[in-house]
Amino acid sequence: MGERRKYRMVLAYDGTAYSGWQYQDNALGIQQLVEEALAWVERAPVRVYGSSRTDAGVHAKGFSAHFHLTKPVPPKNVVRALNARLPDSIRILRCSYAKESFDARLSAKGKEYRYHVYRADILPPHLAPYWTHSHRELDVEAMREAAAYFTGKHDFVSFAANPDRELETTVRTVFSCEVKRTGPKIVFIVRGDGFLYKQVRSMVGFLLSVGRGKEKPEAVKELLAAASPRTARVETAPAKGLFLWKVFY
Repeated sequence: MGERRKYRMVLAYDGTAYSGWQYQDNALGIQQLVEEALAWVERAPVRVYGSSRTDAGVHAKGFSAHFHLTKPVPPKNVVRALNARLPDSIRILRCSYAKESFDARLSAKGKEYRYHVYRADILPPHLAPYWTHSHRELDVEAMREAAAYFTGKHDFVSFAANPDRELETTVRTVFSCEVKRTGPKIVFIVRGDGFLYKQVRSMVGFLLSVGRGKEKPEAVKELLAAASPRTARVETAPAKGLFLWKVFY
């Protein structure tokens, strides 16, 4: 038995076929496949700890995780070995040794999510797994005005789904919420210290209601101030448009 060492890694994945990151008994999560690949390297079970849970169908460009190995495997060999055994929809981008104090979830200072909307009559098929299609025109200026109200420290209970577990608090800080448009592509970029269950998809869902003229931009301010549990008024945008873009440490 070698010395037990901690590693950290960054993954990217296409979440289309998976039930999210988290290991689940009755569905295939990305964590399970990564742990199975690491168990082959270690020749023993390995537990991987992710920076966050992601919902079924959500993608990641910069998901972080940590784990321990007792086999003396250099990080670059971990990358090669895992990518050789994982499906093409999951890639280990990089790996390094980590201090024992590092924790992929608890050490995170913040996260960036990006949500993709394609505003045109026809959605190109190669974009279909990663972009939510909007047939209707969207008022980008109104959505930008509404997005600005999300920044700051607020109780986001009106923009989150029930996680079926107790939460200490539903207060979170959103550092920035931007709406960028390039031709038919509209990208929502949200950065914050942490997010509630389905919070980003609820925020985007409501911004799309503003963009369609169903809601006024100031309604964001009203819902945040009310801090009441979410109602049907706040729609959840589809999972496929969402990417966990980056985790900040």
